[in-house]
Amino acid sequence: MTQSRILVSNGNPMETIVGFSRAIRVGPFIAVGGTAPVDANGQTVGIGDVYAQTVQCFEIIKSALEEAGSGLQDIVRTRVLLTDITTWKDAIEARKLFCKDARPVDTIMAIQSFVNPEWLVEIEVDAVIPSAVGDL
Repeated sequence: MTQSRILVSNGNPMETIVGFSRAIRVGPFIAVGGTAPVDANGQTVGIGDVYAQTVQCFEIIKSALEEAGSGLQDIVRTRVLLTDITTWKDAIEARKLFCKDARPVDTIMAIQSFVNPEWLVEIEVDAVIPSAVGDL
């Protein structure tokens, strides 16, 4: 049986130009791609503040999960990418606001830079909807 793909968009014009989605749901599995700290107009939120940027990333992720029929409680993995690894504690304090109850596995890593130099963090998450696992 072929699983349907639900594509979640946040309206970024680059989605159709380069072929990506904010999130994809296939059956019970949801993958949310690298989420940057931007507002609805594409402007960076919390310039210079990794905590504020992490909160913004998770707000976007929360909306994407909800649009895919899920929520924060279904997150099973987070990946926190930072341009300055010394800021990891601030990023994790913000992550706690969204992930403390779900307790997903986590990877924290440093990278050299993002497409936009104002971004200090990007976050990816994977989620599984337990009630939909039987729908395979």
